[in-house]
Amino acid sequence: MLRIWRLSVLPALLSLILPVMSMAQVGINISVNLAPPELPVYEQPPIPDEGYLWTPGYWAWADDEQDYYWVPGTWILAPQPDYLWTPGYWGSNGGAFVWNQGYWGPQIGFYGGVNYGYGYGGSGFEGGYWQGGHLFYNTSVVNVGTMHITNVYNKTVINNVSVARVSYNGGSGGVQAQPTANELAAAHAQHLPPTAAQQQQVQVAHSNPALRASANHGNPPIAATAKPGVFSGAGVVPGKGGGKVSEPAEHKVAPVEHAAAPPEHKVAPAEHKVAPVEHAAAPLEHKVAPPEHKVAPVEHAAAPPEHKAAPVEHAAAPPERKPEPEHK
Repeated sequence: MLRIWRLSVLPALLSLILPVMSMAQVGINISVNLAPPELPVYEQPPIPDEGYLWTPGYWAWADDEQDYYWVPGTWILAPQPDYLWTPGYWGSNGGAFVWNQGYWGPQIGFYGGVNYGYGYGGSGFEGGYWQGGHLFYNTSVVNVGTMHITNVYNKTVINNVSVARVSYNGGSGGVQAQPTANELAAAHAQHLPPTAAQQQQVQVAHSNPALRASANHGNPPIAATAKPGVFSGAGVVPGKGGGKVSEPAEHKVAPVEHAAAPPEHKVAPAEHKVAPVEHAAAPLEHKVAPPEHKVAPVEHAAAPPEHKAAPVEHAAAPPERKPEPEHK
């Protein structure tokens, strides 16, 4: 009866947490231009009770902080019998990194080939299986601790690929894995979103500055918890070692250096503007010369009056010859 009540209130709980989910930026198809850090090394805390499934930790993106933060792995009570958890994963096509949300379903789907450990080796799930409404746990990869659980078995898990802590699929340096036909079918089959307890785990992690990649450099102080939302006390496991981290600050500083370069080129045009002023002053020297040529024509204009005075002297001579008729 308790399980039936939980299923009946699940949709209402999800409707309450969906707005919070968008604030934490852990939804579907979040695109980031920065590669997520490598997966940290940590130990799995013991299972709190029967019916719980391990959900591995992962790097989520905080858009408000422009940084990755670690969501610790934890034990989650399955939302209903026969449902398993397919972890989310980051995928890249060589450019941006896109988050693909995890989900609950009757079959394990594709999770990028990322080796999250503890049964999630990159494909499928080797940590347990459902039978008759009960979970059977593989003690070779699951830490049952001192919990009295009778439905257990031991199966050696052989990892056929090199163990790596790369946290994303595709792109440069990512896991090169493609989904199988069965994994594609699982993604399109009936499934459920993360439970309210999983969302609580995300929110508590998002509010803890120590879990940001820029603060812990890939080695979170809280790498896993025995119960969701409980980040202190027994069952909290710290990281044992971090991996490669792409610091957001490195990418933010580079554009500033290139943006400062243009002012150097802007100074050079000012030097060229001074040169035209020197050429503009030269024509003034040629404009002064013409007044010297205008003075010379005045000297030639004064000469003609000297030639006009000569005809007056010749006109006065004829009157001296008029007295000759007196000899008649």
